[in-house]
Amino acid sequence: MLRFPRFRGFVFDLDGTLVDSRGDIVRACNFALVATGRAPLDDAKVASFVGDGARLLLARAARLEPGDPVIDDLLVPFMADYEARPVERTTVLPGVAETLAVLARAFPLAVCTNKPRSLAIAVLDRLGLSPFFSAVVADGDTKTRKPEPEMVLLACAKLGQDPVASIAMVGDSPIDIRAGRAAGTFTIAVAGPFVSRESLTAASPDVFLPSFRGLLDVMNEP
Repeated sequence: MLRFPRFRGFVFDLDGTLVDSRGDIVRACNFALVATGRAPLDDAKVASFVGDGARLLLARAARLEPGDPVIDDLLVPFMADYEARPVERTTVLPGVAETLAVLARAFPLAVCTNKPRSLAIAVLDRLGLSPFFSAVVADGDTKTRKPEPEMVLLACAKLGQDPVASIAMVGDSPIDIRAGRAAGTFTIAVAGPFVSRESLTAASPDVFLPSFRGLLDVMNEP
């Protein structure tokens, strides 16, 4: 039987874990396609490409190799549109605000996201989630991104905690689980709208939760 650590803090992924941002990402992607002379794609098709960062999203949407320099041309209009309207279609996922309110009274909390800092802060601020977090680590804060451990380790350091056996990394994708494991944290996978349950459980998190509210049960484990 799994024994839960005595947690001293939680680190959360953002997209797909705390918020459903697919609508704004899809809109910005199609804006970038049209701006560079390409045809827009069906929203559901673009949404199926979401989950691994803007560069891979645009590569898939434009049928380019991930290393193709043309992606840089797509990133310019993508970021311009996304930064102009970061929460037009983005919503807080069910149970997130209520659960964070409880957790924040007992633990320091951090966000660790591959999203650029300006966008991450805009989303957290405009959706009223910023007060729950004492630290945000975003793309550009470290040399590497998740699934490498550097971002998670920085988030733990900002919380003043040793990641091993005291911090839980909470995310909705295999990337989050791999990053947390590499950093030495306990890993908690939460079902979200971006990634299939099968892909998530295949990443072998320490715990899989079908809903975000399940974190309160984990917190209260003896």
